[in-house]
Formats: sequence, C-alpha cells, structure tokens
Amino acid sequence: MNAHASAPSILQSAGVDPERAREVLSDALAGADDGELFVERSESESFLFDDGRLKSAAYDSTEGFGLRVVAGETAGYAHASEISEAAIRRAADSARLAKRGYSGTAADGPRATNAKLYGEDDPLASPDFSDKVALLQEIDAWCRARDPRVVQVMASLAGERREVEILRADGRLIRDVRPLCRVNVQITVERDGRRENGFAGAGGRAGFEAWISPEKWQEQAEEALRQALVNLDAVPCPAGEMDVVLGPGWNGVLLHEAVGHGLEGDFNRKGTSAFSGRIGERVAAPGVTVFDDGAIAGYRGSLTVDDEGTPTERTILIEDGILKGYMHDRMSARLMGLTATGNGRRQSYAHMPMPRMTNTGMLGGDTPREEMIRSTKRGLYCANFGGGQVDITNGKFVFQCTEAYLIEDGKVTTPVKGATLIGDGPSALTRVTMIGDDFCFDPGVGVCGKSGQSVPVGVGQPSLKITGLTVGGTAV
Repeated sequence: MNAHASAPSILQSAGVDPERAREVLSDALAGADDGELFVERSESESFLFDDGRLKSAAYDSTEGFGLRVVAGETAGYAHASEISEAAIRRAADSARLAKRGYSGTAADGPRATNAKLYGEDDPLASPDFSDKVALLQEIDAWCRARDPRVVQVMASLAGERREVEILRADGRLIRDVRPLCRVNVQITVERDGRRENGFAGAGGRAGFEAWISPEKWQEQAEEALRQALVNLDAVPCPAGEMDVVLGPGWNGVLLHEAVGHGLEGDFNRKGTSAFSGRIGERVAAPGVTVFDDGAIAGYRGSLTVDDEGTPTERTILIEDGILKGYMHDRMSARLMGLTATGNGRRQSYAHMPMPRMTNTGMLGGDTPREEMIRSTKRGLYCANFGGGQVDITNGKFVFQCTEAYLIEDGKVTTPVKGATLIGDGPSALTRVTMIGDDFCFDPGVGVCGKSGQSVPVGVGQPSLKITGLTVGGTAV
C-alpha cells in the first residue's frame, strides 16, 4: 500500500516534502514506543428528499493531519486543518510532551500489504448532481404509486471519498482511498388515522452505481413498505420472560453492542469489560463462534489498512463458545504483549485511533429458522431491530424491535409493536440453543459510536434461538 511515485501524496500536493515530514516525525518519536503522522483529505455529500421535495443537499470538504506520540500508556496528539511543514512542526512540539523524559523502544511498524478491498471510486463524481436529485424524485413517486396508504416518503443518498496517508517513522507512506455510499428509504403509511413507518437502506465501499440500479433501490423501497404495512396490523407486545428467535443479518447489531464492544482491547487491558481476563473460558453456548473481519471486499466496515496502517484481517473472538481473543489497535496489543489485529480506527484526522470493530458477526450453523419457530411454544420472533443501549462493564442491553411477531404453538402469528429485548450479552450468549443456516451481513447501513467517535461498520449473524430473554412490552 505504499504510494506510487506517479501519484503525488496529499503532503506533496499541499507543498510539504514527505521526507521533511518524516524527519520531523522521527525527531518527535525519538525515545517513544510508537506514533505516526495521519494525513487526510475527504469530500462528502448528502441529499434528502422529503415530503415530495428536495429538503437538503449538503457538500463538505475537509483536510488536515494528526500527529501522535505514544509513550507507555500515554499518548500525545495534536492535529490541524492546515497541512504545512510549520503546522506539522508545531504539532510535533506539542505531541512530544507525552514523553516527559520517558525512554521506550520503538515498536516495529505494521506489516505491508498489496491487497486492495475496494477501488478508488468517487461517489461524488458520478452520477451528476441533477441525476441524483432526479433519482430521489423517482424513488418518491414510485413508492407513492405502489400503495394508496403511503402518505410520506423520505429518500436519501450519502456518499464520500476519503483519502488517507499514514507516514511512519521508518519512512513508509501508506496510502488508502476509501469510497463509501448508501441509499436509504423510509416510508410512512396510514390507515384509519393510524400511521406506521418502515425503513430500509443499503450501501458499501464503492460508487453509487452499485446501489442505484432500479432493481436495487426498488428492493429497498419494497422492504420499507413491507415493514410499514406489517406495523399497521401490530398489536401491543406482551411483556415477560420468553424464548426469542432472531432473524438474520442486521440483528447482529445486538451481538455488536452487547458483546463486540466488550471484546475491544482497550476495555480488556483496563479490566473494565465483562470479558476481561477470561481468555480460554467458556463465555457462550457450544457452536457460538464470533469474529471480526475488516478484510471483506467492498463491505461497509472493511478497510484495506486501519488508521494506523495495519492491514485488516479476520479475528476469531469466540470459538465454539470459548473466548479466544480481543480486537487490538497497536497500543493495546503492545501493552498486552499481543499482535495488532487491524482494528485501530478513528473518525477523522482530529481523533486518536482506538480499538474498534469493522465487520462483526457470528458464524452460521445448520438449523433452519422454521425449525426454531416450530420448537417454540410461546415466544417472540424479532425480524428487525432499531436502536439499543449497552453497558460495557456488564454487557447489559436494551434493544427495540422495529418488526416483531408473537410465536404461538410453533407458528409465527400476530405482529406486535413496542417490543424490547432486555438482558446482558455474556448470559444471552450462553442461552443460544439453535444457530441458523442462513448467515448474512446487514445491507450496509451500520454506524458505531464510541467515546464520541463514529465510524462505519458491518454486522451479521444467522437466525438464532435464545431461551429465557426478558421481553419488555406495552401490554401484560
């Protein structure tokens, strides 16, 4: 991933000699354990078509750098939106204060890679502005014509092209161009004065053309309409403890929140995770294998290299119910005597990297979903999740179901609304009794927040049966 000589670097195009920048960085890192110069240039745009008209169209362009000096458990970080040798020198003077007489051993740089998980597409360049607006108009008109109960359509497009360069003390300049886009459709339907919503979206690391063909956006529109119409017939959800069958794909967000964050290296190094110090222990039911994989071509959470320059990889976190490892950036790996897994991520040049998930999921099994439902006398089938909250220290979670049904005598029956799943990740994993044969990832809409930073992610899972979960509802 070294920059080609024929392609001028961001530094060069800003009038900064990369060799001079390397000298400044090397001087700042003398006696430190690690660090880098992270340079970024990004462009993004978004369109929102709502209530039959273009409600907003936004364009944003940013560039800047961050310089980090790592000494033991301390990191000094300085960033600026001006890319110049003078600004880099000022940042180095500030960041080197983290050393304060510290003398460490420089860590080896990340391994090199020639892999490329996505092209250098520019979602902003194609299609044209007017064509994007026309597409949103078409989506709006198509949805309204689809069903007379449709009273509101909200369609949006979002795209970005992020160019990053990571300069390391050994002189390596690691370059990555990261396209990202998504298409969203939200539909509101009304019947007899009752209104309900449905939502669907898709995207990934490519240009818009991959998602805006008629069959692609119509698939999202049909799904949003289907969900909305199901919710029109939903009754208040009963509360209580019951067996729960989760559908595949996006429902992996429960795994992401309730288990994934607890497996990030920084929480475990500090002993604040429910999984701290438990490597080699059984933390889930037999058959449960959880992974994080940032090296899947084109996926929303994928990165050719992470934001420290480490190539991404597939990391097995839990294997057949046994805790095998954590996700690491370079700092947590070094301090725990382990190897970085390519999970050092940051929102932008203005943020320090930290261990973050990429595409996180649970491997599939061999049980058909229908068999899970047949085996359930009284329970809940959750087809889709909305938002949720989790406490990292104990894994306790609350998740809202946006599409759910009662299971009665082995059959999916009435749709319900207001259902929430309440529990904790570590114990929920031990209650998995059936693992489906229908693994899939979400369609490409995940965003993960941690310590004030947001990054794109993917989630995935097969259908699962979990016994004895607490279901919060609106009826008793």
